[in-house]
Amino acid sequence: MLRLLRPLSRRVTWTRWLHLFIGTFVFGIWLFISEGGLYIPVIALGLLGFLPAMRMVEGLQARVLLSPHGYKDDASGIAVTSSATWADRWRTVLWLELRLGLGLLTGRITVVLLGLATDLASAAGGDGPAPDSLLPLPGGHWWYALLVPVPVALLLAAVVGLGELMTLLARRLLGPSAAERLAALEERTEQLLERNRIARELHDSIGHALTVAVVQAGAARAAGSPEFTERALAAIEETGRAALEDLERVLLVLRESGQRPAGGRPTLADADRLLESARASGAALDAEVSGPLAQVPGPVSREGYRIVQEALTNVLRHAGPVPTRVRIAVAAGRLELDVRNALATGDPLDVLDPLDGNGSPAPGTPAAGRGGGGRSREDGGGLRGIRERAALLGGEASAGRHGDEWRVTVGLPLDGPR
Repeated sequence: MLRLLRPLSRRVTWTRWLHLFIGTFVFGIWLFISEGGLYIPVIALGLLGFLPAMRMVEGLQARVLLSPHGYKDDASGIAVTSSATWADRWRTVLWLELRLGLGLLTGRITVVLLGLATDLASAAGGDGPAPDSLLPLPGGHWWYALLVPVPVALLLAAVVGLGELMTLLARRLLGPSAAERLAALEERTEQLLERNRIARELHDSIGHALTVAVVQAGAARAAGSPEFTERALAAIEETGRAALEDLERVLLVLRESGQRPAGGRPTLADADRLLESARASGAALDAEVSGPLAQVPGPVSREGYRIVQEALTNVLRHAGPVPTRVRIAVAAGRLELDVRNALATGDPLDVLDPLDGNGSPAPGTPAAGRGGGGRSREDGGGLRGIRERAALLGGEASAGRHGDEWRVTVGLPLDGPR
């Protein structure tokens, strides 16, 4: 019983009833002005439906009166934009005609059922049938009073049912068109891509800075040399400053402040700073750069920098300061990146490609990373981020064990998709 009565306690049930009655009011106003020409309101509403702004007006009214959360309910399925196509206009015309018809039906049902309840109450009190009574009943029968709730209950059920029907029609006829849904989906996709890009930026820049700081601090403590400690602190300071610039730039984007970041995103032209940071962390780094890096398109150069940064971060995090070779080459319309390092004791010797989404270590290989932390290179999002960056640029990436080395290889076309 409570479940059946619950809709009657909701505000939206009665605002939907009001929405249905508006059609009755419109028709009643015309009857007050003219007793004939009942088809004129129908034609007039049809012509109004072709006005582009009419769809927005009806959508706003439908949201206010039909949606449980009011006009701010973007998830209501009811659009509040003007008609952009003829299909939108025709749907608006159909909506207006159906709204008028259901409004007249609601008014008729309300009058008939309330009148029937009144007649039953009058007959139960001993009064005879009134001249305009809908159901002539002989008076004097007290048990008529027991039937009074029946038309009232039917009226309440009609209010709930017709309100739900009106809401479904609004979502179907005033809802977003296929073009509007596609535009909303594209906008949502762009937002998700931007969030994913920002997440990768934070992971690469801040993760690299923290890795360098941890490695430098640990090496300085183990060395016990004031001179080495001084160099380690200088490297930590420089890396931290660069990470703060990256963080400030990303935060400006998130705040949508419209301000320019303190510095642009780093490109392969800034690779020397990245390589020096890795050398300062103790890695025996051998770098080979060939080809015109200045001619590499901006998107490819920026993503290439992040890929090299993530690969070096993985080296420091999982293998430590081991001999590492970095090759950056521009030739034949492609950017080739190759980062390889010697496998340190305890580094996972996986033979699977960690970029294939499997992420399972090969049988018989250690599952824990360097330092016994219980994490392998596949556990984080770094290598997955390298794959995503390469795929977005139309390139390919692979990583895994090659002999006694761990190798990350990436190829990016210079004229691929951006």
